[in-house]
Amino acid sequence: KGVSAGAAGVGGSPKNRGRRGLCSGGMRAEEKARRVVTISRSHTIVPTYECFNRCTYCNFRMDRGESPVLTVEEASEIFRDLVEKGEGDEVLILSGEVHPKSRRRVQWLDHIIKLCEKAMEFGLLPHTNAGPLSYEEMKRLGEVNASMGLMLEQITPSLTKTVHKFAPSKDPSLRIEQLRMAGKLQIPFTTGILLGIGETPEDRVESLEMIATIAREYGHIQECIIQPFSSGDRDKWQHSMDPSAAFETSQLPALVQKARQILPENVAVQIPPNLVSSGEGGANLLLDCIQAGASDLGGVSPLDEVNPTYPFPKFEDLHNLLDTQGFQLEHRLCVHESRTEMLKGMEGREEIHSLVEKRLARLH
Repeated sequence: KGVSAGAAGVGGSPKNRGRRGLCSGGMRAEEKARRVVTISRSHTIVPTYECFNRCTYCNFRMDRGESPVLTVEEASEIFRDLVEKGEGDEVLILSGEVHPKSRRRVQWLDHIIKLCEKAMEFGLLPHTNAGPLSYEEMKRLGEVNASMGLMLEQITPSLTKTVHKFAPSKDPSLRIEQLRMAGKLQIPFTTGILLGIGETPEDRVESLEMIATIAREYGHIQECIIQPFSSGDRDKWQHSMDPSAAFETSQLPALVQKARQILPENVAVQIPPNLVSSGEGGANLLLDCIQAGASDLGGVSPLDEVNPTYPFPKFEDLHNLLDTQGFQLEHRLCVHESRTEMLKGMEGREEIHSLVEKRLARLH
């Protein structure tokens, strides 16, 4: 089974959408479009690893006072280097969370906004994931981001008694609220589910159905990540994990297929290639997921800050692997082309929209 037409409609090549008739070799245009898989060139920066949440599976967080703070000057050097080398279209700004009631919260948000603005000065598109935000915080960030993101993870409240017991911002109702808030603000958005943290198969389906419902309501969700938990060097959970909580990666293609059936056609199913293709048989698993309906590989950065144990494959290696099976790997921006209209005409977003249009012109 090829990649679904709906998934390719957002994650795939926009120039192939809506065409009819036959292509070379007798293949219909829409069939050819289904075989496009997209990826974005990204570079991740971390303003701070400090986080008040204590998810037991986390390989990212640090306690207050342990984490260095990335200065605007340091970030500028990174951006300058990216531009000079022609590496990357966007910057993923991935931050630990300062407590909403902390006196340092305003300073934390202002710093992230300054980093976004600095990235834009270098012609790079910011995409921020900084955890749950207030409406005003999200609105401010929306003015300096081409797109934003937040994993839903799982909506079952049972995890608040286990892996999320000491992680207040992982409250499912809060995360659902965030997806709706982004929709009301018309911010192109990425979300997804995390697998193997104690949820049941039914929980996974319900979480996907929630994403689908919100996506249909607002139209802003552009991709849904299907991410298996992958143990690392720093998580504290893996050594005492209940075997029944694990997710067998062999189940991934079937879940991808289920996600493709549940989600709206204009929401791409994304799989992280560094987590899926690592290990023995990983290449075949990646291809099976694409055959099942995945059409996007996300933003590939020099380092996966959340899963640092798992390096990203090189673009050339992914391209060659997919090419052997007739799939075409294409670059995209963090904001999918079908969602750029959300930025147009919105008060406060004129500059980011103009920058997106320039980047799109270069991409084509």
